[in-house]
Amino acid sequence: METLKPQGGAVDVSTPATKILAIGHWTETGLNLQERKKVMPNEVKETVKLYLTGAIEQWYIKPDISGVVFIMNVTTREKAHELLETLPLGIAKMMVFDLIPLGPITPLRFLLPQQ
Repeated sequence: METLKPQGGAVDVSTPATKILAIGHWTETGLNLQERKKVMPNEVKETVKLYLTGAIEQWYIKPDISGVVFIMNVTTREKAHELLETLPLGIAKMMVFDLIPLGPITPLRFLLPQQ
C-alpha cells in the first residue's frame, strides 16, 4: 500500500493510499477515430468487467471527449497500471493514464479531541 509522506515538518500526516484516480489521455494512435472505433466494443466490455469486479468504482468521460476518468479500488499505481494496460485501448497503445494515489484526509485528526 502506497503511503503519502509529508515534505519537511515534524508532524506526520502521512496517509495510506486507498484509491487511485486514473485520468486517461488519447495517444496519437488513439486520436484516429476510425481505428478507435474498431477497438471500442471490446474496450467497453472489458471495462464493464473491471467495474463489476469492483476494480473500477466510478467512471466518467471528460466533457471534451479527450479521455476517461476512473476512481479505482486499488492501492498502488502499479496495480492500476497493470489493470489499465490490459484493456484493449491500452494493448493498442491508444490511451495512457495519469495515476494519482488518493487517501483519507488524515490532518483532520487534529480537529478531534486529544486523548
